[in-house]
Amino acid sequence: MSIVDSLDAEFAALDAAGLRRQRRTVTRRQGVQIEVDGHPVLNFCSNDYLGLADHPALVEAAIEGAQRWGVGSGAAHLVSGHFAPHEEAERALAHFVGCEAALLFSTGYMVNAGVMSALVGRGDAIFADRLNHASLVDGALLTRADLKRYPHCDMAALERLLAQSTAARKLIVTDSVFSMDGDLAPLATLLELAERHDAWLMVDDAHGFGVLGPQGRGALAALGLGAERILLVGTLGKAAGVAGAFVAGSSRVVDWLLQKTRTYLFTTGAPPLLAHCLLTALELIHDGDARRAQLNANINRLRAGLAGRFELADSSTPIQPLIVGQNAAAAALAARLFGQGVWVPAIRPPTVPEGTARLRISLSAAHEARHIDALLAGLAANAP
Repeated sequence: MSIVDSLDAEFAALDAAGLRRQRRTVTRRQGVQIEVDGHPVLNFCSNDYLGLADHPALVEAAIEGAQRWGVGSGAAHLVSGHFAPHEEAERALAHFVGCEAALLFSTGYMVNAGVMSALVGRGDAIFADRLNHASLVDGALLTRADLKRYPHCDMAALERLLAQSTAARKLIVTDSVFSMDGDLAPLATLLELAERHDAWLMVDDAHGFGVLGPQGRGALAALGLGAERILLVGTLGKAAGVAGAFVAGSSRVVDWLLQKTRTYLFTTGAPPLLAHCLLTALELIHDGDARRAQLNANINRLRAGLAGRFELADSSTPIQPLIVGQNAAAAALAARLFGQGVWVPAIRPPTVPEGTARLRISLSAAHEARHIDALLAGLAANAP
């Protein structure tokens, strides 16, 4: 059997384990009511938490940005690809999250894959929550530092690892809101440990930015936390409704990242029209208290409707995991719901631990009560 033909056996193994992934194509979008592969469905898959991705003001800003700045940036930021809207967006982002400076990236994955290597390397140590996003895991491995993974949110275990470490430089890395469980990291304790053991603290606020804290300023702002040793990562393709990501912190650490982060230095800059559009997105987030109130009402409505009927993870965020257990059962439940016009993704290993396959329900401020009720009715009709 050739190396190419061996893929057929690998595909067969994925099929047998219920782990083969398939893409669906969105053929029409209008808020949370979309068309997928030609079928109208309610969307409970998206991370568009504030419902801004279709907002007319953002569409208008994107058109204006394209007309003024074109589409592509044409080069890396440090060559000729850094435009005035990039500069303005970085200043606005830094101010919004309460930091001195920020650096824009094309994707959140690129931030997490590159930033850690600018701070630590061989002979250093990274301390990471075991349920961190894959991009944080990959970024940590790329540094060649000693990677220590502590049990999920176990601060006693982390403290022991930090105390035992003789590494020259230490970096603690965590999600703020964990993407498959929807729970929150103990950020205040993490900062306390980082200060006690002189470590960097990198917080990926992908699912908190725009949703948590005053005016949606994020998980750190919700707790009133700040320190020069913190690096805050935010994603702009979720609650912000645009695309890209940023890292924010003190001026000197951000300048160091500009000098040393390979995923920033050696890639073409993001389209300037997106940075232009982001300025409008920040205004919408800032003024979005009503949207956040609607989002929280949707969370409460869903959890009340499922209480005692399904196993829900303990989450107060828009990420609401409904635990099914077996891979095939989760995939079958998702397929039945899709056939009834409700799209909820089945999440299976290796994204989540074995035996914890789930439906990952993502809620948005754009969902109305009738949409939540349609999901509840679909789940009730398919209850085991």
